[in-house]
Amino acid sequence: MHRKKPNELRIIGGEWRGRRIRFPRQPGIRPTPDRVRETLFNWLAPVIEGRLCLDLFAGSGALGLEALSRGAKAATFVESDRPTVEQLRETIATLATERAVVLQADAFKWLEGPAQCFDLAFLDPPFGSGFAAEALRKLDSGGWLSPGAYVYLEAPAKDGAPALPAGWILHRSGKAGAVGYHLALK
Repeated sequence: MHRKKPNELRIIGGEWRGRRIRFPRQPGIRPTPDRVRETLFNWLAPVIEGRLCLDLFAGSGALGLEALSRGAKAATFVESDRPTVEQLRETIATLATERAVVLQADAFKWLEGPAQCFDLAFLDPPFGSGFAAEALRKLDSGGWLSPGAYVYLEAPAKDGAPALPAGWILHRSGKAGAVGYHLALK
């Protein structure tokens, strides 16, 4: 039996199911727990195929990699930390996929650039940072999301459901320990 290491996660479903992914031991990297990813991707199962995904504040890349494994068309990973970016690029090379792009950039500065249209965005900013509200606002106002796009947000459970931009719908929410997770529709 393989013992899970502190800087390792496994892809839960799809093409790469069971593959173990390493990520740097950095204080801010806290991958979405397996149980939460399982629930999220059960919610997304009917719509994940062929989606263009954005993994903003990518960290370990767990969410974007899981989406690719389950049939997403492509994923863009945005992460500011150089060692984390290098590890994520190495992981993607190991998986031998050309459906992923890893960008080293500050998420907010990147969102000020020319918009690309995504069908699904994952927002898992540094825990307790308060970055979610600004990221949601920039995604909404900057033309980053296709009509009917899904946006996943992870935040401290104590914060409750996120304040969403006008016209958005909170589709699903859950809680696992200290983690609150939410799926919204634009």
